[in-house]
Amino acid sequence: MVGGDVMNECLWGVASVTQFGWGVRSLTKGYSGDTRFMPLKAFAVASLFLGSAASASVLILKHSGIHKVEDLVEAGANLRAKLGLRQRTQNKNLDDSRQKAQS
Repeated sequence: MVGGDVMNECLWGVASVTQFGWGVRSLTKGYSGDTRFMPLKAFAVASLFLGSAASASVLILKHSGIHKVEDLVEAGANLRAKLGLRQRTQNKNLDDSRQKAQS
C-alpha cells in the first residue's frame, strides 16, 4: 500500500469513530432546551449515526480493494462461484422488452 492510501484510510476511520462517538454522546446527553427544536436534534443525531455507518462502509470497501463498481460486481461473482451458485444472466435487451410491454 502506498503511504497516501494508508493516510486516507486512517482519515475515513477517524471520521467514522468521531461521528459515532459524537452521536452516542448527543444521544445519552438528552435534550435540554426548547421543545420546538427536538425534531431538529433527533434528525442531527440520526444523521451522525448514518454518517458514521457510511464512513465505515467506505473504509471497509477501500481496505478490501474495491474502488469501482466493476470491482464490486467481480467480487460478487467470485462469491457466487465459491458458494457453488450459478451465474446471473444479464438481460442486455431490457429496453426492447420494456418497449414491448408498454405497447
